[in-house]
Amino acid sequence: MAESVIKVENLSKRFIISHEIREPYRSLRDSLTRGAKKILTRTPAVQHTQEEFWALKDLTFEIKQGDRVGIIGRNGAGKSTLLKILSRITEPTTGRITIDGRVASLLEVGTGFHPELTGRENIFLNGAILGMSRAEIRSKFDEMVAFAEVEKFLDTPVKRYSSGMYVRLAFAVAAHLEPEILIVDEVLAVGDAQFQKKCLGKMEDVSKNEGRTVLFVSHNMTAVKSICSKAVLLENGLLSKEGTVDRVIKSYQDSYTPQAINRFNSVSRKFGNEQIRFDCILVENDSSNGVFEIDKPLAIILHLTNFSVQTPINVNIFFNTIDGVNIFAVCSSSRIRNAGSFNLKCMIPANFLNDNTYSISVMAVTESRIIFEISEALIIEGIEPARDLGWQDKFPGYIRPTEFEWIEN
Repeated sequence: MAESVIKVENLSKRFIISHEIREPYRSLRDSLTRGAKKILTRTPAVQHTQEEFWALKDLTFEIKQGDRVGIIGRNGAGKSTLLKILSRITEPTTGRITIDGRVASLLEVGTGFHPELTGRENIFLNGAILGMSRAEIRSKFDEMVAFAEVEKFLDTPVKRYSSGMYVRLAFAVAAHLEPEILIVDEVLAVGDAQFQKKCLGKMEDVSKNEGRTVLFVSHNMTAVKSICSKAVLLENGLLSKEGTVDRVIKSYQDSYTPQAINRFNSVSRKFGNEQIRFDCILVENDSSNGVFEIDKPLAIILHLTNFSVQTPINVNIFFNTIDGVNIFAVCSSSRIRNAGSFNLKCMIPANFLNDNTYSISVMAVTESRIIFEISEALIIEGIEPARDLGWQDKFPGYIRPTEFEWIEN
């Protein structure tokens, strides 16, 4: 019987979230008067409130040697927090973790890389951070470079690399470290389809043929099914289900109910960083709650704030199945070049999508670099209107453009 390499007992992680309470707009005279009073009374200009947020709550599970475990769940479920704790980047608030073996983690693009160093220098730096000796790095150097396919840019500073090149080089180092445990987050989604397939094949080879343990976080259920033998489902920081991949994924997909569809359609939920913030992402149609009739046009509306004027920004919208298979993507026709608030509307024509449940992800990019991404920002459901198509069952395919012209000769 395989031995346990990861044992998690009653694991919880708490964060303290601060909120600023700012005063409403006042005239200059009012501001000067109140400012003087605050100085005399030593009252801060901006008041802060705090609240507790439990990213993980009382998790207990065990992973055996050679297991290929997919960790799935929606945004905010606690997946990345769990991986950071397992990678010893973040300490848990309560609970205990026992890990037996060397761990290699690939959690964020460029983690462990220095932008001013070349690809060659960063291989040695990143390998040392992951615990490889200099001799070990040298012995595997050519193999890493060949896998990453960056020979031409090996002596170029990585700050000039695209996000895809970053990931290729980082994964090559992590995968060839020969760790007992390989932890991979969603970062593989940055690479092109061919390299994603190559990485998935490498992870499968590492686990099946070499007996190493793989933990894989992804919104792509097809990828999870292809390499994982087990899965763990997190919901709001809780361990909702664990078991075989098919059973856990089915439970995950069954949770996509109409009541959950507009989970992110609120200006009270803001996502972003120091460069851009998505204030609101919502669906506009004749129906409510994200359910739409496929013979009517559909609008995806984005309210966002741009804080940077250094580089123009494009916004991309990805339409995926709930399995994580990308159907198509659309890019904003114009770039955002100025700082400020913007409203964008993407119109999806009628009679284009099939009756199905779709996951919508949003990405802000500049010069082929990802600024910020929200996976599964929205879940929408297309329904079939009453009409006769001469088809008794659900019409096949992910999309269904019915306006094509047929010509009879």
